[in-house]
Amino acid sequence: MRHDPAAAAITIMLRSLKMHGIAQAAAELTEQEAPAFQSAIPIPSQLLKAELAEREVRSIAYQFKAARFPTYKDRPAST
Repeated sequence: MRHDPAAAAITIMLRSLKMHGIAQAAAELTEQEAPAFQSAIPIPSQLLKAELAEREVRSIAYQFKAARFPTYKDRPAST
């Protein structure tokens, strides 16, 4: 069995997204060195990175909204 850092990263990302069942299945497929899973690794990796980024953006937006920072209102130029 060889260690594949990309497959390990997928497992870590799945766990951080609280998808423990899928993370376990991915870890098992990595251990079995399933050829279909090994060739498909780039696809779920990109999807998980996108999901993590989107959740981070939504979290920051929510935190700014919850903080109720004053909003800047642009005044029209007087003529």
